Amino acid sequence: MNKAELIAVLADNAGITKTQANATLDAFVDAVTKTLKKGDKVTLVGFGTFSVSKRAARTGRNPQTGEAIKIKAKKVARFKAGKELSGKL
Repeated sequence: MNKAELIAVLADNAGITKTQANATLDAFVDAVTKTLKKGDKVTLVGFGTFSVSKRAARTGRNPQTGEAIKIKAKKVARFKAGKELSGKL
């Protein structure tokens, strides 16, 4: 499912226009992004938790040359499904 399909389903289920559903989805993504940037997490009970993980710097290999390269440390977004969501899958 892509964003356009998700917006269509949201609009149909909530009885709102696609424009309103798009604005709502964009606001949700923006709110989650801002919260994660601050280092906090977003928990939706029954659905799951969005959080930030830190990846340590490490040494990798260039697959073409086999040469060792340094990979910088970075922060990555993480999602852990809640019990209710996991149960429905």
